[in-house]
Amino acid sequence: MSIRRAIQTGLMLFSMLFAELLSAAELHVTANALFENRAFLTINGRSQVLKSGQTSPEGVKLVSANAREAVVEINGKFQRITLSSEINAGFEAVERKRVSLTRNNRSEYVAGGSINGYRIEMKVDTGANVVAMSSKHASQIGLQYKRDGKRSRVTTASGQVQAWSVMLDRVEVGGLLVHNVRASVIEGDYPTDVLLGMSWLNHVEMREQDGILYLEQ
Repeated sequence: MSIRRAIQTGLMLFSMLFAELLSAAELHVTANALFENRAFLTINGRSQVLKSGQTSPEGVKLVSANAREAVVEINGKFQRITLSSEINAGFEAVERKRVSLTRNNRSEYVAGGSINGYRIEMKVDTGANVVAMSSKHASQIGLQYKRDGKRSRVTTASGQVQAWSVMLDRVEVGGLLVHNVRASVIEGDYPTDVLLGMSWLNHVEMREQDGILYLEQ
């Protein structure tokens, strides 16, 4: 092989390797929806559903997934990813948002946030399966729960009352945003506070320490 041909071959191999590295360096992965053993991901702007064990054309392998998080592998490196969070190909996780809540005088954690863009305070309640609010709160934020919701009944301290199951487009607390959150609207003035239940809390990490509740994306 001539020196010129060897140089040309070397340059070609270098160009191919450089192109692969450049492509990997530009990888951005976002989790749009998570399910058991499946994940709806956006990889470099292209949305696709991967099953556990499946690898995308870009080289992103879904190792495992559940409703809270997914584990992906790129070039032999593993990273956890949660809803609406993003990782890059350098495998440095994008800075995670965190909210710190202190107890009020009733030993409750109350957070300022928004529902469908309307500002409102919510009380953290791990005993509530879903975000719950009174019909009074629903009217205040313009929620058309009777039109869009499904009629149901719930049991309160006063007995069974009418309620509607609805889906909230977006619920945000201190910059932590979750889309498509299940909620219940209860006819009357109960509950007196909007309850931030597990249909939202399941999408964030919670840690309590020294009377402070940390919520992290």
